[in-house]
Amino acid sequence: MVVVMQEGAGEKQIQGVIDRLTSLGFDIHRSTGVRHTLLGAVGGDKTGVDPRDLELLDGVHEVIRISTPYKLAGRTFSPQNTIVSVGGVPIGGKNVPLLAGPCSVESEDQMEAIASALAAEGVKLLRGGAFKPRTSPYSFQGLGEAGLKIMRQVADRHGMKVVSEVMDHTEIPMMLNYVDMFQVGARNMQNYILLKELGKVTRPILLKRGPSATIEELLLSAEYILSGGNRDVVLCERGIRTFENYTRNTLDVSAIPVIHKLSHLPIVADPSHGTGLRDKVAPMARASLAAGADGLMIEVHHQPEKALSDGAQALTLPMFQKLMKELRLIAVAVEREVQ
Repeated sequence: MVVVMQEGAGEKQIQGVIDRLTSLGFDIHRSTGVRHTLLGAVGGDKTGVDPRDLELLDGVHEVIRISTPYKLAGRTFSPQNTIVSVGGVPIGGKNVPLLAGPCSVESEDQMEAIASALAAEGVKLLRGGAFKPRTSPYSFQGLGEAGLKIMRQVADRHGMKVVSEVMDHTEIPMMLNYVDMFQVGARNMQNYILLKELGKVTRPILLKRGPSATIEELLLSAEYILSGGNRDVVLCERGIRTFENYTRNTLDVSAIPVIHKLSHLPIVADPSHGTGLRDKVAPMARASLAAGADGLMIEVHHQPEKALSDGAQALTLPMFQKLMKELRLIAVAVEREVQ
């Protein structure tokens, strides 16, 4: 980091800041300009110093952080793009997989009808919630482990892999028997106990951006998982909360190229939660693919009008089939392939 001293700061003030930085483990490189003295602080990244604390020191004008706080998620030490394999299905390379399925598992007949149609379109990643975090405690909360068993059986019949949300770190051992990829929902993006435990498993993680989270906060959440030893992390842009209330959220398509610049981790877009409106999902899915998304997470239901959760944002099977054709055309233009 660089500490910029106030114009006219005295030698006593400058030395006081140098002494403080030295005590924190930094090596100091001093540069005296025409108006300001600059103190380059190097080597103290491991101390977890908050730059705001240093700005309170006598004579300090501002503190500029040079390096990013997300060492493992950033490109500084991992310049090459990471490709995460979900049971043999790559995310992050030339292929753009779809993670598709209903919001929640409701029955075996429901999952069979949806999975068979998705598999016919080449979809290899089946998504569905067995544990549902709902705003209202009276809403459908999911089937729990019974739902995971249904997903696993249906997915195996169609050669698909299972992606499902984990709500609590105590559920991880049980879910390891059923899922190929853990999903961390937006509400749990900063559940650091859960993230630390997921850092210990050898299973890919899909980490969703929180509704009010900055891109840096998303990458720092990924850092929790990566620092635990699990390097198979896929980020997910699912919309953020803004002042606009026509759509459920505001899908931040610009976050896709920004994250690609900052991080080596692949990023998936979720236009279903990003809009909350069935007729807006396809346009935003097309836009996300054009912006460089490494995957798309789409909610699909064979009877969305009867869905127990989020039916308003689920595509019908004919709508999904049409979207697949459109995505394949766009993929050619951006030198990708949709599967």
